[in-house]
Amino acid sequence: MTSELFAICFNATRPSDLARFWSGVLGWELTDAPDDGVAVLPPDATGFRIRFLPSQEPKTGQNQAHFDLTSVSAQAQRQTVARALELGGQHIDVGQLPEEGHVVLADPDGNEFCVIEAGNKFLADTGVIGALACDGTQEVGYFWSRALGWPLVWDQDQETAIQSPNGGTKITWGGPPVAPKTGTNRLYFELALPVGADWETEVDRLTSLGATHAGDGDGGGDRTLMLDPDGNEFAVQRRPR
Repeated sequence: MTSELFAICFNATRPSDLARFWSGVLGWELTDAPDDGVAVLPPDATGFRIRFLPSQEPKTGQNQAHFDLTSVSAQAQRQTVARALELGGQHIDVGQLPEEGHVVLADPDGNEFCVIEAGNKFLADTGVIGALACDGTQEVGYFWSRALGWPLVWDQDQETAIQSPNGGTKITWGGPPVAPKTGTNRLYFELALPVGADWETEVDRLTSLGATHAGDGDGGGDRTLMLDPDGNEFAVQRRPR
């Protein structure tokens, strides 16, 4: 039994404020979370939760990953942008061209995200979070496909994407050139073991696929930090109660 993607975690300077922002933008329910954080819950069991954990580490440069939000119409795109701005988001320039249809914003903690124009075929039928778009190599896309048991839905020109067999959000990696990683990622995956899965066996499996131990954050068999082949942090834990 493989680990499941339990959450996308944000290291946040103001976890509660950031959770309220994303709850408002997505229309997802707020809830308390372990480790003094808060979370927003997906509307159905096929999605992942988003957890916001306290961190005082300042943001430096663009994040390695960001959300692409979908739109069913031009009006819906404008409404999502307006709602995000009302909740404390802001427009930012990351080099996008005027003729591009997506809108680039940052949340109140400076994390980038995009509101994609209607009619994007790649993100059709994915839900409000169409993709988690990551900076990464083809190798890391292959790693996460095997680690999660999610099939590749795109593999071309060293760009990769995976999606749960149940559908929902796609996770994409843009291929080279990959920006150098500096410091700890603000967004990272949190995996949870299915009930009955053996902890050591799963950690050994992830290691055999190319993961390494991060060297700290070991929770004594309940939670451990690892690195994927591109050096991105991710957590493995027993499924929270």
